[in-house]
Order: sequence, then C-alpha cells, then structure tokens
Amino acid sequence: MKTSITHRLFWAIIMGAGMAVISMVLIMQWSMRQGFLRYLDTMEKTGTSQLASSLEDGYRHESGWEFVLRDPAMWHRLVIASMSGSGLPPLPPPPLPEPPSDLLPSHGMDERPSARSRPPHLAHRFDQRFFLLDADKKVLISQAEIPAHSEITPLLHQKKIIGYLGLLPREEMSEPHQKHFLREQSLAFAMVAGVVFLLSTGLSLLLSKRLVRPLRGLASATRQLAAGKFFTRVEVVSADELGQLAENFNILAMTLEKNEQARRQWVADISHELRTPMTILLGEIEALQDGLRQPDRDSLRSLHGEVLRLSRLVDDLYQLAMSDLGALTYQKKNLDIIGLLKETVATYNTKFSAKGLMLNSMLSSGNTVEIFGDAERLRQLFANLLDNSLKYTSTGGELRIGMTCHECTVTIDFHDSAPGVAGTDMERLFERLYRVETSRNRMTGGAGLGLAICRNIVEAHQGKISVQSSPLGGLWVQVELPRTKCR
Repeated sequence: MKTSITHRLFWAIIMGAGMAVISMVLIMQWSMRQGFLRYLDTMEKTGTSQLASSLEDGYRHESGWEFVLRDPAMWHRLVIASMSGSGLPPLPPPPLPEPPSDLLPSHGMDERPSARSRPPHLAHRFDQRFFLLDADKKVLISQAEIPAHSEITPLLHQKKIIGYLGLLPREEMSEPHQKHFLREQSLAFAMVAGVVFLLSTGLSLLLSKRLVRPLRGLASATRQLAAGKFFTRVEVVSADELGQLAENFNILAMTLEKNEQARRQWVADISHELRTPMTILLGEIEALQDGLRQPDRDSLRSLHGEVLRLSRLVDDLYQLAMSDLGALTYQKKNLDIIGLLKETVATYNTKFSAKGLMLNSMLSSGNTVEIFGDAERLRQLFANLLDNSLKYTSTGGELRIGMTCHECTVTIDFHDSAPGVAGTDMERLFERLYRVETSRNRMTGGAGLGLAICRNIVEAHQGKISVQSSPLGGLWVQVELPRTKCR
C-alpha cells in the first residue's frame, strides 16, 4: 500500500511531538521528585538544627543525657517541637513502652531499650530517623541500625563536645501527604501531556495538509508541462522554500515556452531560408526545360550562384549545429593573436576597396600577444565579423579595428560606420537566422547565422563577445579573449 506524503508528514510530526511530550513529562516528573526531596532535606536540616539547640539546652540544665534516656517521651516531644519549627507537619507521638528500670545502664548500644523500641521498617519516618550519640560516639538513642559514615552534628557545652546528633538518610517518601502530592503532580503532568498531544495532532494534520497542498499543485502543473502545455504556471503563495520552488517552476515553464517558440521559429526560418534558393533554382530549371531561357553562360551563372548560396546556408547551419552540440573540433595551441588578425584582415583589403570602404587596422606592429586557441576557428570568427561589416556598411564608410591589451585579457574592437542598429534589434543580433533588414534580401544580407557562430567560437575560447552602438555611427563589436600567461 502506497503511503501519501500527507500521511508520512503527519506521522513524522506526531512522532516528533509524542517523543517531545514523553521526554518532557519524564523530565518534569524526575525534576519534581528531586526538587521535592531537596525541599524536604532542607526542612529536615532546619529541624535538625533546632533539635540540636534543644538538646544542648537540656544537657546544660540536667548536666547529662539522663533527661532523655529515662523519659523517652521527652525525646519525642523535642523531635515534635523541632518538626513544627521547621515547617514539617507534626506527627502524633507513637506509643512507647515504658522501659524497665533494670535496663537503664549508662552505656551500651544493645542494652538501650530506646534503640529497640521501634522496628527497623519505621526508620524512614522523619521522627524515627534521628539518633543520638555520646561524646565517644556510642549510641544513646536510635530507632534503627546506623550506617557507617552517617552525617552527624556535634553537640557542644562550654566549647566541649558532649555528643552527636544524626539523621538517617531518606530512602523514600513514606508520608501519605507527600505521596499524595507527588501523585497529584504526576496526574497534572499527564493531563498536560494529553492536551499537548491532542493539540499537536490537530496542528500536525492542518500543517501537513497545508504543506502538501502546493506540492500537489506543482505535481499537477508538472504533468501539464510534460504534456506540452508550456503556458502552465503555478501561483506563488509564500516566500519560503515552497514559494521559491513555485517561482523556479514558473521560470522553468517560461524557459521551455520560449525554447518551444524559438524551435518553431527556427524551423520556420530554416524552411524560409531554404525555400527561397530552392524556388529560384526550380524556376530557372523549369524555364530552361520549357525553352523560355537558353542554357547559356548567364543562366548557368545564375544557377551556380543560387547553388553556392544554398551550399553556404547548409554549411552555416551545420557549423552552428555542431557548435551547439559541442562537436566542433578545436585544436588549440599558443598563437599570436595580432599576427592572426593581420593575416585575416589582409585578405579583405581588396573586397573593401572594391565596395568603396576604408579598412583601417590600428594594430601595433612588432608586438606579439599570445593566447591559447584554435587558429582556424579564430580566422572564421574574424572573417564572419569582417563579412558582416562588408555587407552592411554603406559605400564610402569605414571599418576601424583596434586592440587593447590588459594583464590577463586582450580586447579586439570592430567599429564600422553607418547604418547603425536600433537598440531593440541589437539585443537579438546573436539569435539564429535574425537579421535587421525586414526585406529579407539575400543579395546584401546573409542568413543571419554569422554572429551566432561567432558567439559559439568566442565562448569555446572562454571569452566574451558583445555589441553596442559605434561612435562612427554603425555597430561596435567587442571580443575579449584570455591571454596565455594568465591561464
């Protein structure tokens, strides 16, 4: 049988609360008993001090202990008086048999009738636990056997020890009112524990349901998300971990929704990009088949151009797909980035001159800046950026290339002149198949994959690439790569 998380959470809370209540009751009962015993011991010590003072006064008046030895009732009255003064409840004097006159020797523990006048089981009573010793620590009065090392209080007369007063240790609570008091406290603790447990049960049930309710909502939303309903959202009702989980779920759902939209747009854009050259090729071939055009040099050149455009598009798509999968091979080694950039720029001088553009490379000669990278991929990076400026910069414009070296990085800046890019479009330049021109003219613009490929190449070299408006009026592309000495 599958147990729901509500039941498991409920029983976990109940078990924790039950263990806490049981521990609390046991500790409180133990503390109550120990505290009550300490209270009684304190009261008994007070009674012992008062009894010691009474015995010293009696010894001073009688010049000996005969006043308690020949009259056992006197001993009991002194004990009762000390008990009343200490706050302990007085006990009725038990009947004491009158000791025979021939059993009153002045010494000897076993010959004292007072030492045998109470059975041993009465020794736990307060009035029966006192014992009296003479100066030589011989027993004068005792109701039970005196254990070794018992605590005794010396009795003084004229600064001399005349005897010792002791109190047998308490073994248990024997008085009915004491036991009754502890039973009442135990019952009160049990009632408190029962009430706390019942309240814990109710609160645990409410809490478990409240905690599980958002989890059920998340589970239902997750099933909808798995079914492809990426517009699903959950309500965030708290600021705790469950609320954070709900926010993360919404972020995940929004990301999946955007990815799904991007995937559909990607498929639509690829279809559009492929359909145009294919349509042109199909039209040209049908025209040749129908005899509307002759298979001359011009028609073949047009067909060849469309095939090349289609081939470049397919190659760009393949390169981008491999880069996204991390399948592009990078053969990295230490290389001079300045020399590599100069070589790439030199191959574009003729193309820029043919279009009437100025290619101004402000790279220092004679210096070398080493980075750890793949020369072919970096040439592809620079070539894509140069092609981008070549295609979009107006005739008579300029492309200015500069480099700034830092301690651990090298920054390469590409500034071209007008036309510029609007701020809303600038944020989307690195998106696949995105181009600023709305006419979608393939004669001037490419397929919109160049900057996306550039970003993947830069990131594969642990670098950064960004775009912003150029002071020359066009686009400013900035590439930052790590230097070898800081790796």
